[in-house]
Amino acid sequence: MNAIITVVGSDKVGIIANVSSFLAEHKINIADITQTILSGNFVMMMMVSFENADIDIDGLRNSLSKKADEMGVEINVMSEKVFSAMHRV
Repeated sequence: MNAIITVVGSDKVGIIANVSSFLAEHKINIADITQTILSGNFVMMMMVSFENADIDIDGLRNSLSKKADEMGVEINVMSEKVFSAMHRV
């Protein structure tokens, strides 16, 4: 299963490192990533694979919510299937 993770917040050092190291700890592979700065706001989108993960999507969502609070950003996790269905033209 794949999921889409979005991270949005004020730009600061360590956002990518914090999120990617957390994913690595749980054996979640980053399949694709893009990030940019828009008017001083950090915006990142990742597609991740749960193929070897030791946590499910709900556990990831809960854990990243806590991490988001610590970092002062907003993190959302959505199943790739749901994301694709929502963005179908």
